[in-house]
Amino acid sequence: MRDKIMSAVALIGAAGLLLLFASPSYRQGEPSITGQMAPDFTFTLDGKPAKLSDLRGKVIVLNFWATWCPPCVDEMPSLDALHAVIAPQGGMVLGISVDDTDAVYTEFLQRLNIHFPNYRDPDKRINATYGSFMFPETYIIGRDGRIARKIIGPQHWTSNDHLSYILNLAKQ
Repeated sequence: MRDKIMSAVALIGAAGLLLLFASPSYRQGEPSITGQMAPDFTFTLDGKPAKLSDLRGKVIVLNFWATWCPPCVDEMPSLDALHAVIAPQGGMVLGISVDDTDAVYTEFLQRLNIHFPNYRDPDKRINATYGSFMFPETYIIGRDGRIARKIIGPQHWTSNDHLSYILNLAKQ
């Protein structure tokens, strides 16, 4: 009986993975977006209306996240540290939260003492424009406004690999 239950669990797990990889939002195997212009969007920066295209000339680490996403929470301090390093070099981290509730979002940023710019997009229009439905998901955008790299999942943003890549991009 136990073998039958374990077999059933394994089959359900395999079916779940197949469904994940077959779902349109997974995007694995699609043509690379590297080199494409980053889709423009409007948001609020320092209390003023802004557009992503207003930030041309900077290297942007665009991170989609949510307070209810444990991997997102784990990488927040790393993103904040990255912002502190790249800001003087002409870069910035820009967080886009998909949280529905402003109070939860605001309290989270204050509690974790996050300093990099963030914008709450409760309508989830910005991440939909990018096709991002798995969080966290990050786009590194060069000074020219083109996507240099897309990274799915949590990262240690102050690792030598990430820092070297982003700082080299900032020098270009």
